[in-house]
Amino acid sequence: MRLKIGLNLTKNYSINFNNVKRLKKSIKFVIIHFTGMKSESQAIDRLCNSDSKVSAHYFIKNNGSLLQLVPDLYEAWHAGKSSWKNLKSLNKYSIGIEINNPGHDHGYKNFKNNQIKTLKKLLKYVITKYRINSKNVLGHSDIAPNRKKDPGEKFPWKELAKDKLCIWHRLNEKNLINFRNKKITSNKENHFIKNLHKIGYSSKKENKYFIIKAFQRRFRQNLVNGKIDEECFLISKNIIKS
Repeated sequence: MRLKIGLNLTKNYSINFNNVKRLKKSIKFVIIHFTGMKSESQAIDRLCNSDSKVSAHYFIKNNGSLLQLVPDLYEAWHAGKSSWKNLKSLNKYSIGIEINNPGHDHGYKNFKNNQIKTLKKLLKYVITKYRINSKNVLGHSDIAPNRKKDPGEKFPWKELAKDKLCIWHRLNEKNLINFRNKKITSNKENHFIKNLHKIGYSSKKENKYFIIKAFQRRFRQNLVNGKIDEECFLISKNIIKS
C-alpha cells in the first residue's frame, strides 16, 4: 500500500487492540515511542504477540520502512497509564508510533536518518488527516513520566519543530547555556512547576522529579538531571508564550 505522502506501507496487523471503532474526531494526539528492545524482530514480535498486550498503530524499522500494526480508527495499546492536561488514558485519543531503537537498557542510539525521514512524512499525513495540533505531538515520557523515558534525549524534537510537526522553544541556545546550573528562588521553582502543568504535564506532586526529567528529555536534552535551574525556567516560560 502507498500513502498519499509517498510512503510505502506494509500491513502487519497485531491482534492487540480494542475492536470497537472510534470516531475520527476523537484522535487528538500522536505519541512517539522507541521500542527499547535488543532487536527489531523482537520488537515486532512483542507488538504482535497476544501475551504482551501491547501494540502501536505504526512501526518504523531501522531502514525507514513503515509497518502498520493497528488501523488508525482502532485503539492500540501503546500509552498505558497516562495523562496530559485534563485527559487520562491517552490510548483513547491517540495514534501511537514506535521507532526501532534499543533504548536506555540496551545501548541507546541516535535515531537513523531514514527513520526520521519516514517519521516526518508520517506525521504530516496523520496531523493533516486528523487535524492534530502540533502541541499534541508528544513523547511517551511526556504522558507517563514516572514510568517511561522514550523516545529519549536523543530524539530530534528540534528538527521536527522546524517543519511544524511539534513544538520547541524559540530561545537562542548559545545564550541559554549561560543560565545552566544557575540556582533559582523557591518562587521561581513554583512558577516553573506551574508552567509544566500549563504545558500539559501531570500535576501529581509525587511525580515532580520524573516530570522535570521528562521536560528536560524533551526541551533541554543535553543535560537531564531532574534539577530545576534558570535555563529550564526560561525554556518553560518561552514555551508557555509560544
